[in-house]
Amino acid sequence: MRRHVKHVTVLGSGVMGSGIACHFANIGVQVLMLDMVPRELTPQEQAKGLTLDDKVVRNRTAQSHLDFALKSNPSPIYDKAFASRITVGNFDDDLEKIKNSDWVIEVIIERLDIKQAMFEKVDALRKPGTLITSNTSGIPIHLMSEGRSEDFQKHFCGTHFFNPPRYLKLFEVIPGPKTDQEVVDFFKHYASLFLGKTPVLCKDTPGFIGNRIGVYSMAKIMELTQELGLTIEEADTLTGSILGRPKTGTFKLGDLVGLDTAYNVTKGLQQNTTGDQMIQDLKDSKFLDFLIENKFLGDKTKKGFYYKEVDKEGNTNRFALNLDTLEYRPLERAKVNAVEAAKQAGSTKNKLATLLKDSGKAGDLIRKHFASLFAYVSQRVPEITDVFYPIDDAIRTGYAWKYGPFETWDYVGLQKGIDLVESEGFQVADWVKELASSGADSFYKLEDGKKLFYNQNSKQFEPIPGQDAFIILDNIRKTNEIWSNKEASIQDLGDGIINLEFRSKMNSLGGGVLQGINKAIELAEKDHKGLVIGNQADNFSVGANLAMIMMMAAEQDWWELNMAIKMFQDTMMRVRYSSIPVVVAPHGMSLGGGCEMTMHADKVVAAAETYIGLVEVGVGLIPGGGGSKEFALRSAKNMLADDVKTNHLRDNFMNIAMAKVATSAYEAKNMGIIRDQDIIVVDKDRQIAEAKKHAIIMADAGYTQPIPQKVKVLGREAQGMFYVGTDQLVAGRYASDHDRLIANKLGYVMTGGNLSEATEVSEQYLLDLEREVFLSLCGERKTLERIQHMLKTGKPLRN
Repeated sequence: MRRHVKHVTVLGSGVMGSGIACHFANIGVQVLMLDMVPRELTPQEQAKGLTLDDKVVRNRTAQSHLDFALKSNPSPIYDKAFASRITVGNFDDDLEKIKNSDWVIEVIIERLDIKQAMFEKVDALRKPGTLITSNTSGIPIHLMSEGRSEDFQKHFCGTHFFNPPRYLKLFEVIPGPKTDQEVVDFFKHYASLFLGKTPVLCKDTPGFIGNRIGVYSMAKIMELTQELGLTIEEADTLTGSILGRPKTGTFKLGDLVGLDTAYNVTKGLQQNTTGDQMIQDLKDSKFLDFLIENKFLGDKTKKGFYYKEVDKEGNTNRFALNLDTLEYRPLERAKVNAVEAAKQAGSTKNKLATLLKDSGKAGDLIRKHFASLFAYVSQRVPEITDVFYPIDDAIRTGYAWKYGPFETWDYVGLQKGIDLVESEGFQVADWVKELASSGADSFYKLEDGKKLFYNQNSKQFEPIPGQDAFIILDNIRKTNEIWSNKEASIQDLGDGIINLEFRSKMNSLGGGVLQGINKAIELAEKDHKGLVIGNQADNFSVGANLAMIMMMAAEQDWWELNMAIKMFQDTMMRVRYSSIPVVVAPHGMSLGGGCEMTMHADKVVAAAETYIGLVEVGVGLIPGGGGSKEFALRSAKNMLADDVKTNHLRDNFMNIAMAKVATSAYEAKNMGIIRDQDIIVVDKDRQIAEAKKHAIIMADAGYTQPIPQKVKVLGREAQGMFYVGTDQLVAGRYASDHDRLIANKLGYVMTGGNLSEATEVSEQYLLDLEREVFLSLCGERKTLERIQHMLKTGKPLRN
């Protein structure tokens, strides 16, 4: 049966309900979001003369939750305009409207009796075949569907989103005892293709997979921290980004998600998994009891393991909990020697080895943590999942770990991991010992460009299902690489398309990357049909190599810097004017030069989660790789009439002058960075495959090398408008003199320099102006201060 989801009803509008509603609106689905009818009027409603019968009052719960969500940062929605796809209502007046829905999602309070009562009503009102799911994080799925109609039970299962639904990719699918296989298959397919999620099939066991493993890991780290006498700052440093996990670490993450949530889930697991000895062995936490009793629940109560307060002088003071005394003390910036040593170790494997070898308390925490984690995940197979790899998928995508537990175990080494577990008094499952005794040295391996996992049931390595829909660069890099240097790699994607991948620090754009771009275009023009420029790192590119620019400017090596900027400009123009189609695939941070490359592509295939913009003003510069020129060109194309001819130019000027960064690909479209003909994909994992597909389409359609364009610029008349505006900003103390200097020079470039009237100029004319101004700003002392501050802190400095 081929299903189409055009309309969804979300029952419950709290943090999760409104987040889920917003994400369905993100992908173009019409949403009805319902919640309870208020029992009392607010003072504001009373002042307006409203009654409990007025619709605005009856829908207040859902509407207020939606309004709160739309004001949240980070936003749950790609574009505020998408909120028009959400209609709010209430359970009493609007529940019968579920007959219009293809999918009804329950996100109400975590009480079985209340959920059962709601499903009884839903069963009576839904049309046959309607999908019904619960977003429960722990209530058994089979209990919720008891007593319901046969059609209800066939179309019912758990679909557990993780918070926040827009950003975390995990989507747990938990079938009930009578759920049709077709329904399960549909949810897995829909979650990946439309929602951009990683679907993970779970058994109907307490905590499912993500929370069963993630909560155990968090609770065990908290227990070990106190046992070993570490501070919470030290523990967070040890269990944060150095392990490829959220930089918050463990305790700060607890504050973020809510300590009551972590506490209740842990207690719930202990109550409902009496046969799970490792969960039962978790010790009661006096510090968690203290925080819960005092309602210090983390960020939502502004106090948890950490808190901050502003004193009378306006200074922000930060505090952290002493786990032994249960008193708050000034926050200490933890510098852990083991972490500093690991940072210098290079690869992930070497980092882990360095941490595990540490002879101090830091090493004890890492060893005991991984020993307990490895033992625990091995023992959960086949209890919570028939095979192990869904555990890695769930923890990576639900808890934002870069590596799942078994992937980490592979970095440590299969036998070394077993030895570590046993040295700390734990036991691994028999199937792991069988794997080691077979001569294997890992849980995963690569073969013919596919990732294989060990299936303990068949005792064979088998391909992970579903890989054919993706191009995974990790899987093909060794076998398909055709050229590389230290900063770039070119892989053959097949079918006449090659891919250029950056591998410089944070994918910054230096000489090695530019060499790679030119080499990739050269190879594609000679032997292939098209080129994709894409990678699968956390971010596409943070922009130009600022350290190189600062060094040249500080040494006043203007000739060398001029040549470097010209090479960058020439490379961007080659991206635009090569004889083969070039498709650029931005995602994550795509800043400065990464944005300029995107704007020069024949086609863009952007991930929805693309944070893109020209941010050079933040370091005292203007875009120097064609970005200023490109926005001038796009402004000229959008001049519709004399009375509005400066509107687009002004908007584009302001986007650059304010260093505005789009918070999604859809916002980038509104800003004019991404065009109507470009593609936005929700699932980043599909991005390279989608980019390859469009490169093939363009090539097979008879791609013709573009011809350089003329650009109509407006000259001094438009410059005057910008100069008056920047003077007013300085006068109002919204900008400094240095800010005005940068903005005026940007306006000078975008209007064509010293031209007395509107004139058609070449792109190269604007590029030369852009480079001239860029170099002049590099000579400003305040610009060098801004660059130095950015390199040191990662944040822009306003003079």
